[in-house]
Amino acid sequence: MPSQQKKVIFCMAGILSFACSFGVIMALGTQLWVKAKILCKTGALLVNASGQELEKFTGEIQYGLFHGEGVRQCGLGARPFRFSFFPDLVKTIPVSIHVNIILFSTILIMLTMAGAAFFMYNAFGKPYETLLGPLGLYLWSFISCSCGCLVMILFASEVKMHHLSEKIANYKEGTFIYKIHSEKYATSFWVIFICFSMHILNGLLIRLAGFQFPFTKSKDLETNTAADLMY
Repeated sequence: MPSQQKKVIFCMAGILSFACSFGVIMALGTQLWVKAKILCKTGALLVNASGQELEKFTGEIQYGLFHGEGVRQCGLGARPFRFSFFPDLVKTIPVSIHVNIILFSTILIMLTMAGAAFFMYNAFGKPYETLLGPLGLYLWSFISCSCGCLVMILFASEVKMHHLSEKIANYKEGTFIYKIHSEKYATSFWVIFICFSMHILNGLLIRLAGFQFPFTKSKDLETNTAADLMY
Protein backbone atom coordinates (compact mmCIF):
# COMPACT_ATOMS: atom_id res chain seq x y z
CA MET A 1 0.00 0.00 0.00
CA PRO A 2 1.37 3.48 -0.80
CA SER A 3 2.83 5.33 2.17
CA GLN A 4 0.32 8.17 1.77
CA GLN A 5 -2.59 5.80 2.30
CA LYS A 6 -0.87 4.31 5.36
CA LYS A 7 -0.54 7.81 6.79
CA VAL A 8 -4.25 8.43 6.28
CA ILE A 9 -5.23 5.11 7.90
CA PHE A 10 -2.90 5.55 10.89
CA CYS A 11 -4.03 9.15 11.35
CA MET A 12 -7.64 7.98 11.33
CA ALA A 13 -6.86 5.30 13.93
CA GLY A 14 -4.96 7.84 16.05
CA ILE A 15 -7.88 10.29 15.96
CA LEU A 16 -10.30 7.51 16.93
CA SER A 17 -8.06 6.52 19.85
CA PHE A 18 -7.79 10.12 21.05
CA ALA A 19 -11.57 10.56 20.79
CA CYS A 20 -12.03 7.36 22.83
CA SER A 21 -9.71 8.57 25.58
CA PHE A 22 -11.54 11.90 25.73
CA GLY A 23 -14.89 10.09 25.85
CA VAL A 24 -13.80 7.84 28.73
CA ILE A 25 -12.52 10.88 30.67
CA MET A 26 -15.91 12.54 30.26
CA ALA A 27 -17.71 9.31 31.19
CA LEU A 28 -15.76 8.97 34.45
CA GLY A 29 -16.97 12.33 35.70
CA THR A 30 -20.65 11.93 34.91
CA GLN A 31 -23.45 10.14 36.71
CA LEU A 32 -24.98 8.78 33.51
CA TRP A 33 -23.94 5.13 33.83
CA VAL A 34 -27.27 3.72 35.04
CA LYS A 35 -30.81 5.06 35.18
CA ALA A 36 -33.39 3.17 37.20
CA LYS A 37 -36.97 3.50 38.38
CA ILE A 38 -37.56 2.51 41.99
CA LEU A 39 -40.85 1.35 43.46
CA CYS A 40 -41.76 1.93 47.10
CA LYS A 41 -42.91 -1.61 47.83
CA THR A 42 -44.01 -0.86 51.41
CA GLY A 43 -46.33 2.01 50.47
CA ALA A 44 -47.74 0.27 47.42
CA LEU A 45 -48.66 -2.80 49.48
CA LEU A 46 -50.26 -0.70 52.23
CA VAL A 47 -52.78 0.90 49.87
CA ASN A 48 -52.84 -2.03 47.40
CA ALA A 49 -51.84 0.33 44.58
CA SER A 50 -52.07 -0.77 40.97
CA GLY A 51 -52.08 0.73 37.49
CA GLN A 52 -51.69 4.50 37.43
CA GLU A 53 -51.68 4.64 41.23
CA LEU A 54 -48.18 3.10 41.17
CA GLU A 55 -46.82 6.37 39.72
CA LYS A 56 -47.26 7.95 43.17
CA PHE A 57 -44.90 5.29 44.55
CA THR A 58 -42.36 5.25 41.72
CA GLY A 59 -39.20 7.31 41.92
CA GLU A 60 -35.97 7.27 39.94
CA ILE A 61 -32.21 7.29 40.43
CA GLN A 62 -29.20 7.80 38.21
CA TYR A 63 -25.57 7.33 39.11
CA GLY A 64 -22.03 6.97 37.84
CA LEU A 65 -18.83 5.70 39.41
CA PHE A 66 -18.47 8.44 42.04
CA HIS A 67 -21.83 10.03 42.74
CA GLY A 68 -25.50 10.08 41.82
CA GLU A 69 -28.90 11.49 42.62
CA GLY A 70 -32.49 10.43 42.71
CA VAL A 71 -36.06 11.01 43.81
CA ARG A 72 -37.93 8.78 46.26
CA GLN A 73 -41.71 8.67 46.19
CA CYS A 74 -43.88 6.75 48.59
CA GLY A 75 -47.27 8.40 48.27
CA LEU A 76 -46.22 11.40 50.35
CA GLY A 77 -44.59 13.49 47.62
CA ALA A 78 -41.17 13.51 46.03
CA ARG A 79 -38.07 13.35 48.24
CA PRO A 80 -34.91 14.20 46.24
CA PHE A 81 -31.58 12.89 47.53
CA ARG A 82 -27.93 12.87 46.53
CA PHE A 83 -25.16 10.44 47.39
CA SER A 84 -21.53 9.67 46.72
CA PHE A 85 -19.94 6.23 46.66
CA PHE A 86 -17.00 7.42 48.74
CA PRO A 87 -17.51 7.59 51.67
CA ASP A 88 -21.33 7.27 51.82
CA LEU A 89 -21.78 3.79 50.30
CA VAL A 90 -18.50 2.14 51.25
CA LYS A 91 -20.22 -0.28 53.65
CA THR A 92 -23.03 -1.03 51.20
CA ILE A 93 -21.42 -1.68 47.81
CA PRO A 94 -18.80 -4.31 46.81
CA VAL A 95 -15.85 -1.94 47.22
CA SER A 96 -13.23 -4.15 45.59
CA ILE A 97 -15.23 -4.46 42.35
CA HIS A 98 -16.06 -0.76 42.30
CA VAL A 99 -12.45 0.28 42.85
CA ASN A 100 -11.31 -2.08 40.09
CA ILE A 101 -13.80 -0.51 37.69
CA ILE A 102 -12.35 2.93 38.39
CA LEU A 103 -8.80 1.56 38.17
CA PHE A 104 -9.33 -0.16 34.82
CA SER A 105 -11.14 2.92 33.47
CA THR A 106 -8.11 5.04 34.38
CA ILE A 107 -5.75 2.50 32.80
CA LEU A 108 -7.98 2.49 29.69
CA ILE A 109 -7.56 6.26 29.36
CA MET A 110 -3.76 6.04 29.61
CA LEU A 111 -3.53 3.10 27.20
CA THR A 112 -5.80 4.75 24.67
CA MET A 113 -3.82 7.99 24.75
CA ALA A 114 -0.58 6.01 24.38
CA GLY A 115 -2.12 4.13 21.46
CA ALA A 116 -3.08 7.42 19.79
CA ALA A 117 0.53 8.63 20.14
CA PHE A 118 1.86 5.40 18.64
CA PHE A 119 -0.50 5.63 15.68
CA MET A 120 0.59 9.20 14.96
CA TYR A 121 4.24 8.20 15.31
CA ASN A 122 3.79 5.40 12.79
CA ALA A 123 1.92 7.76 10.45
CA PHE A 124 4.62 10.43 10.30
CA GLY A 125 7.73 8.62 11.55
CA LYS A 126 9.73 5.56 10.59
CA PRO A 127 9.91 3.22 13.61
CA TYR A 128 12.94 0.97 13.55
CA GLU A 129 11.98 -1.16 16.58
CA THR A 130 9.35 -3.90 16.52
CA LEU A 131 7.34 -2.64 19.50
CA LEU A 132 7.23 0.86 18.06
CA GLY A 133 5.91 -0.45 14.75
CA PRO A 134 2.88 -2.56 13.77
CA LEU A 135 3.40 -5.13 16.53
CA GLY A 136 3.22 -2.34 19.11
CA LEU A 137 0.04 -0.98 17.52
CA TYR A 138 -1.58 -4.41 17.67
CA LEU A 139 -0.44 -4.76 21.28
CA TRP A 140 -1.86 -1.37 22.40
CA SER A 141 -5.15 -2.02 20.60
CA PHE A 142 -5.52 -5.51 22.11
CA ILE A 143 -4.71 -4.39 25.68
CA SER A 144 -7.02 -1.35 25.42
CA CYS A 145 -9.80 -3.51 24.00
CA SER A 146 -9.38 -6.04 26.84
CA CYS A 147 -9.37 -3.26 29.43
CA GLY A 148 -12.60 -1.76 28.07
CA CYS A 149 -14.19 -5.21 28.09
CA LEU A 150 -13.17 -5.70 31.74
CA VAL A 151 -14.73 -2.37 32.73
CA MET A 152 -18.05 -3.33 31.15
CA ILE A 153 -18.07 -6.84 32.62
CA LEU A 154 -17.18 -5.67 36.13
CA PHE A 155 -19.72 -2.85 36.08
CA ALA A 156 -22.47 -5.08 34.71
CA SER A 157 -21.76 -7.68 37.39
CA GLU A 158 -21.85 -5.04 40.11
CA VAL A 159 -25.17 -3.67 38.88
CA LYS A 160 -26.94 -6.95 38.12
CA MET A 161 -25.39 -9.59 40.37
CA HIS A 162 -24.86 -7.36 43.41
CA HIS A 163 -28.12 -5.39 42.94
CA LEU A 164 -26.35 -2.04 43.13
CA SER A 165 -29.37 0.09 42.21
CA GLU A 166 -31.51 -1.52 44.91
CA LYS A 167 -28.82 -0.99 47.55
CA ILE A 168 -28.58 2.66 46.59
CA ALA A 169 -32.37 3.08 46.65
CA ASN A 170 -32.54 1.68 50.20
CA TYR A 171 -29.56 3.68 51.46
CA LYS A 172 -30.48 5.27 54.81
CA GLU A 173 -34.10 4.12 54.50
CA GLY A 174 -35.32 2.45 57.65
CA THR A 175 -39.09 2.74 57.17
CA PHE A 176 -39.74 1.95 53.51
CA ILE A 177 -38.41 -0.81 51.28
CA TYR A 178 -37.66 0.02 47.66
CA LYS A 179 -37.48 -2.41 44.75
CA ILE A 180 -36.18 -1.83 41.26
CA HIS A 181 -39.02 -1.33 38.82
CA SER A 182 -36.76 -0.99 35.76
CA GLU A 183 -33.17 -0.07 35.04
CA LYS A 184 -31.02 0.52 31.97
CA TYR A 185 -27.46 1.46 31.16
CA ALA A 186 -27.09 5.12 30.27
CA THR A 187 -24.83 7.18 27.99
CA SER A 188 -21.50 6.80 29.80
CA PHE A 189 -21.66 3.01 29.83
CA TRP A 190 -22.26 2.97 26.07
CA VAL A 191 -19.31 5.33 25.63
CA ILE A 192 -17.13 2.54 27.07
CA PHE A 193 -18.75 0.08 24.67
CA ILE A 194 -18.04 2.40 21.72
CA CYS A 195 -14.43 2.74 22.90
CA PHE A 196 -14.18 -1.07 23.05
CA SER A 197 -15.54 -1.30 19.50
CA MET A 198 -13.18 1.43 18.25
CA HIS A 199 -10.14 -0.56 19.39
CA ILE A 200 -11.39 -3.56 17.43
CA LEU A 201 -11.79 -1.26 14.43
CA ASN A 202 -8.25 0.05 14.95
CA GLY A 203 -6.94 -3.51 14.75
CA LEU A 204 -8.73 -3.91 11.41
CA LEU A 205 -7.30 -0.59 10.20
CA ILE A 206 -3.77 -1.81 10.97
CA ARG A 207 -4.50 -4.91 8.91
CA LEU A 208 -5.94 -2.72 6.15
CA ALA A 209 -2.68 -0.77 6.11
CA GLY A 210 -0.99 -3.96 4.95
CA PHE A 211 0.45 -5.38 8.17
CA GLN A 212 -0.22 -9.01 9.05
CA PHE A 213 -1.73 -9.94 12.40
CA PRO A 214 0.96 -10.83 14.99
CA PHE A 215 2.61 -14.26 14.64
CA THR A 216 0.96 -14.93 11.27
CA LYS A 217 4.13 -14.13 9.38
CA SER A 218 6.35 -16.02 11.80
CA LYS A 219 4.41 -19.26 11.19
CA ASP A 220 4.92 -18.89 7.45
CA LEU A 221 8.63 -18.39 8.02
CA GLU A 222 8.82 -21.54 10.14
CA THR A 223 7.11 -23.54 7.39
CA ASN A 224 9.49 -22.22 4.77
CA THR A 225 12.50 -22.92 7.01
CA ALA A 226 11.36 -26.52 7.56
CA ALA A 227 10.90 -26.99 3.82
CA ASP A 228 14.40 -25.64 3.15
CA LEU A 229 15.91 -28.03 5.68
CA MET A 230 14.32 -31.01 3.88
CA TYR A 231 16.19 -30.12 0.74
